[in-house]
Amino acid sequence: MPQPTSRRPPLYTVTADTLVAVDFGPRRGPGRDPGRDTRRRPARRRPSGPYRRLLALPGARAFTLGNLIARLPMGMFSVSAVVMIAGTRGSYALAGAVTATGLATTALVAPWTARLVDRYGQARIAVPATLVAALGSLALLLCVRHGAPGWTLFAAYAATATTPNTGGMSRARWAHLLKGDARALHTANSFEQAADELCFMLGPVLAAFLCGTFFPEAGTLVGVVLLVTGVLLFAAQRSTEPPPQRRPPGGAPYRAPGIPPLLAVCLAVGAVFGATEVVTIAFADAQGHRTAAGVVLALQAAGSCVAGLVYGAMKPTGPAESHYPGCVAAMTALLTLPLLAAALTGSLLALAGTLLVAGMATAPTMVTSMALVQERTPPGRLNEGMSLAVTALLGGIACGSAAGGWVVEHVSPTAGFGVPVTAAATGLLLTLARPAGRPC
Repeated sequence: MPQPTSRRPPLYTVTADTLVAVDFGPRRGPGRDPGRDTRRRPARRRPSGPYRRLLALPGARAFTLGNLIARLPMGMFSVSAVVMIAGTRGSYALAGAVTATGLATTALVAPWTARLVDRYGQARIAVPATLVAALGSLALLLCVRHGAPGWTLFAAYAATATTPNTGGMSRARWAHLLKGDARALHTANSFEQAADELCFMLGPVLAAFLCGTFFPEAGTLVGVVLLVTGVLLFAAQRSTEPPPQRRPPGGAPYRAPGIPPLLAVCLAVGAVFGATEVVTIAFADAQGHRTAAGVVLALQAAGSCVAGLVYGAMKPTGPAESHYPGCVAAMTALLTLPLLAAALTGSLLALAGTLLVAGMATAPTMVTSMALVQERTPPGRLNEGMSLAVTALLGGIACGSAAGGWVVEHVSPTAGFGVPVTAAATGLLLTLARPAGRPC
């Protein structure tokens, strides 16, 4: 009898004079032949979000982790210095003046440090600059600890001016990795701003906790350790580092069209930050809750952090310069809420809630600012251009800290909230007063 030619049993047979095998094709169900019809439909994968795609780039997570560790102390040092100096010397005016001096010195030194970073590379410059700044912070700690003369506090804190702009270096890496992708660069800028706010949210809390729980110098000591560790980790990621530009084309960034008025607005915005920080600490101290000041400031940063992430996930419409006046106007309007809450209720809880709302306008303003800086800065000078923006912010923080401390000392903590509101209104006027046809 002839044997069937099929390798598997036929579905059924009909017998007459010959055996006929009838095959109706591959079976379906559990009895299906594994040797047949092995094609697989492509699995449907959920599209990843913009931030997940961003961090999936080779080396992105490594340098981001190191940068976050290095950036966390940026929210710790000034609060630690204010608490440390005011707690031992009994003067918020002195504390505000010392931090203002250090920030003003940083405003002068930072652009030169950034220029060296552009010319010789991030790793070669950032590491030694960080070590010098760490020695300055340790000198301040020792001067406060051992009751050194007041002028030594100013000298020691001024030595921290060599601290590299880790946020600017991280943004420069994104710009290097995302050349030509404006949408992804917008997401990266928003992510970096959210990271800034996260560090400034956690930094004051950690500083206030350390200074209040252990000893007044604990916040500065821990900040030094984190700064050095983070910069070493960040600098070790050489694969994502932008190549140095020994002779970058174009002139100095501060001469580029549109940069000077933008720096003036950044100066006013920095004054908002500096004054709010000092006045909030003094207000909480007057209410008998000095250690809660870090939490209150953290709520403002939390609002800005969430707003930054949401803003980064949105698709930008139109040029950044068209959004800038609206962002500054929203920040000015929302900053009046803490002043009213402090003046009308005198409640620290009400102040915390209004600062949370006010912080939501901060991130869009800063993201748009940095986008404009990147657009206007000549090629090969991105670190220097962004350092100028940060320098303007630091200069404003210095002025705001000094002005806020003076008003708190000579008038009242509640009246001190008028300083950040005035600074925000000044920034709005500068934004609206730019010449027609010129970018802000």
